[in-house]
Amino acid sequence: MSEIRVRYFAAAAEAAGREEEHFTASTVGELRDTLLASYPALGPVLAKGSFLVDGVVTRDLARPITARVDILPPFSGG
Repeated sequence: MSEIRVRYFAAAAEAAGREEEHFTASTVGELRDTLLASYPALGPVLAKGSFLVDGVVTRDLARPITARVDILPPFSGG
């Protein structure tokens, strides 16, 4: 497992009550589970939003993470 820099944006930052912190996780799924346990209010954001993992948008819970994950809320518009 690696220490991951997690950054929150918009509704994700509001739900977490912060813009950034560090967690230990090796996959998106592990990080998601940790985030939900730490911040239950993130549930709706994580259900519809995306993870930007090392610069690549994903919703794949098995995707390995190595350095940074941005939590992106759902976006609307065109």
